[in-house]
Amino acid sequence: MNYSAKHNKLKTAVAAFTLIGLGLTPLGAQAEGTLRIAQQFGIGYLLLDVVRDQHLIEKHGKALGVDINVDWRTLSGATAINEALISGALDVASAGVPPMLTVWDRTNGKQNIKAIASLGSMPNYLLSNNPAVKTIADLSDKDRIAVPAAGVGFQSRTLQIASAERFGDKDYRHFDNITISLPHPDASAALIAGGSEISAHFSSPPFQYQALEHANVHKILSSYDVLGGQATFNVLYATEKFHNDNPKTYQAFYDALAEASQLVKNNKKLAAEIYLRSEDSHLSTELVQKIISDPEIDFTIAPERTFVYAEKLYQLGVLKTQAHSWKDYFFPEAYNQPGS
Repeated sequence: MNYSAKHNKLKTAVAAFTLIGLGLTPLGAQAEGTLRIAQQFGIGYLLLDVVRDQHLIEKHGKALGVDINVDWRTLSGATAINEALISGALDVASAGVPPMLTVWDRTNGKQNIKAIASLGSMPNYLLSNNPAVKTIADLSDKDRIAVPAAGVGFQSRTLQIASAERFGDKDYRHFDNITISLPHPDASAALIAGGSEISAHFSSPPFQYQALEHANVHKILSSYDVLGGQATFNVLYATEKFHNDNPKTYQAFYDALAEASQLVKNNKKLAAEIYLRSEDSHLSTELVQKIISDPEIDFTIAPERTFVYAEKLYQLGVLKTQAHSWKDYFFPEAYNQPGS
């Protein structure tokens, strides 16, 4: 993995969005046929890599009679992505289920941000290079847990739910004081190398698989343990205005995702090659194909167990809006999926 190149790209993107947030870059209204998408690092965004590589949005746009110009951006961490979406700097955001629910809750009655589709179900592993740490109960103030977005991202929220189950709802932020924000590539490299303050990393594919190839790294928790089984990792989401004002662009994007999902399921070798090409990765095709073929992973656009987060985060007081069904925070195009 070319970490330095991606880190520089990340810093450039964050700087751009910082300027936008300060009002230094005017944001014009987006017309039908324009689509600005942000994705993060890792194989959890494979469907977007396939969509981009195969020009599927443009293909489905032409079928609907519209030429679509797609602007692809890369960011790390849900906070930056959510702020960019709310400010109007993005049309489509991608992040874990909890950050999507947070911004859905925050914009209820305003921008009315909702989810478009799942990017797939896959486990995230909490890893440690401290041999004394076997479970989360063994973590102490001497440890530092790296996550992409401390306190608010998928990994942090999952750890908070696990903490509530272990220490009680009132202490759901038990590990927040030892959690720090760091992009997956940097966190994974630090965990493997050892010798730094990073002694744990709530990772994601492919980084967790790479890390576990090293004898000094072991798994202490899976997100599937917390959620009760196979569950959606990342989702795509947008504002109600974008959804309503750009029906053809939105439909072309949704259709592109559905086609990408089928491509991954039917041609894992090609999917692996696309990932390696898109991410400028030095991993072997065999390893990536093995990850894609992992029975715990399903690149489906149907949401799975997202409602577990909606219920738990409302119960903990993180969400102020109570959802009664997964359909409350998804746009109608997803309703024909066997969601949960």
